[in-house]
Amino acid sequence: RMAARRALKAVLVDLSGTLHVEDSAVPGAQEALKRQLRGAPVTIRFVTNTTKECKRDLLERLTKLGFDIAENEIFTSLTAARNLLEQKQVRPLLLVDDKALPDFTGIATDDPNAVVVGLAPEHFHYEMMNKAFRLILDGAPLIAIHKARYFKKKHGLALGPGPFVAGLEYATDTKATVVGKPEKTFFLEALRGTNCAPEEAVMIGDDCRDDVGGAQNAGMRGILVRTGKYRPADEDKINPAPYLTCENFPEAVEHILQHLL
Repeated sequence: RMAARRALKAVLVDLSGTLHVEDSAVPGAQEALKRQLRGAPVTIRFVTNTTKECKRDLLERLTKLGFDIAENEIFTSLTAARNLLEQKQVRPLLLVDDKALPDFTGIATDDPNAVVVGLAPEHFHYEMMNKAFRLILDGAPLIAIHKARYFKKKHGLALGPGPFVAGLEYATDTKATVVGKPEKTFFLEALRGTNCAPEEAVMIGDDCRDDVGGAQNAGMRGILVRTGKYRPADEDKINPAPYLTCENFPEAVEHILQHLL
């Protein structure tokens, strides 16, 4: 058996695929958050790899779906990427969706000397990829906001930025610096300011590798939900296996309230 863990102090919740899929909420998720989890003595952080929209648009979407969430509770991989760009003091070629650009306001992008890749279907064409390829060959660092293989859309699964990042890595014989999930630094950064150690946190998400595997590698517990991009037997893709697999977010909240507090 695992050594007795400290009491739970923080719950990290993934957004897309866990609380909602595009503009539909997971049934019962709003209530589980508002009526149950909000009443527990835990800090809640919403952690997302989404690069499709800036934090403000994301918050608006969630509010419209009936989720009671404050902007300062959201930690995105765009925030993490911006922090890294400021640390490195570089000028990025931003391969991100136009809706994500507000999160990079104030970052110089003229005469780029770094390449940042998010989910940007309209930028993933030969000319743009070639431009990125040449910059990296000239020594520009390659920064991947995340390397998700795919994600869930209304009409099925869709390619994530991972395959495009991998293509650039392969062509330039370099390794990207990844800032989003499943990187350990992402999870630790999300906990910053919560006064909570990884052992005192649990992560709920639909991506076995990025959400659950990443959180568990950072020292947290991980709960996998069978919504969003979940596919049967995903549990077997990581070692150690998820701390728990649940049908959905409300069931995960139920477990936390009954067994972890």
